[in-house]
Amino acid sequence: MPLTWNAFDEGSALPELQKAPGVTQLVKYAAGGGDFNPLHHDFAFPQSKTLGSIIIHGRFKYAALGELVSNWLDHGGRIRTLSCQYRGMDLPDQPMVLGGTVTRKWEEGGEKLAEVKLFVNNAGGKNTTPGSAVVVLNN
Repeated sequence: MPLTWNAFDEGSALPELQKAPGVTQLVKYAAGGGDFNPLHHDFAFPQSKTLGSIIIHGRFKYAALGELVSNWLDHGGRIRTLSCQYRGMDLPDQPMVLGGTVTRKWEEGGEKLAEVKLFVNNAGGKNTTPGSAVVVLNN
């Protein structure tokens, strides 16, 4: 059911999204996004060897945050802005929990807006990709 203006308040949590992309999904993402850096798919790559693993694309996590917000809206609005910072590495086949909290809700220029603080927590609970979004609600 599409999200409505009255269905949430400041402090409301978004439903969490869980991901654990494997190597195959990362290769598919590389094909779609054009980022074929071996650090994201080749365990024999020197940097991968040094780290002990390949790592998930930062842009994959950015896209997953967009998916999180879009799922929450459920066609009840649109994303006006989405941003994040890459502050840690995430490893393939390891659980990532994505979520967020509504930090602000306001009306401006005839639009109903909400700001959301976002996160990507790795298996150890560390927020590797903090972010934020501003959404415009339809109703």
